[in-house]
Amino acid sequence: MTLLTTVFAAVIATVVWYSHAPKDEMKVSVLCFLYWGASLMWLVDAVFEYAELGADYFTPAAEDMLDDLFLGLSVVALGLVIWLVILLVKDPKGVVRETLLKKR
Repeated sequence: MTLLTTVFAAVIATVVWYSHAPKDEMKVSVLCFLYWGASLMWLVDAVFEYAELGADYFTPAAEDMLDDLFLGLSVVALGLVIWLVILLVKDPKGVVRETLLKKR
């Protein structure tokens, strides 16, 4: 479930990035790299777990699947948080800078 969750997030982020390419004002490419990197990590994990468990890999317990789903959603949320921090630091539209420098 972790692999499936992060692959879906990576595909969605890639479609959003590609629909706005070549302009990348919102730095969605960073989000794509984060999610594709996580997907690659989970793929390697799945290959090694399959090598260890064999056919039992395809019959996980319901509790394990739920735990994996929560872990995958946590990774997606962490990727969003990292992307938001990068977006706020880079401030491509100057919104944060304008708000901080606005005189009252």
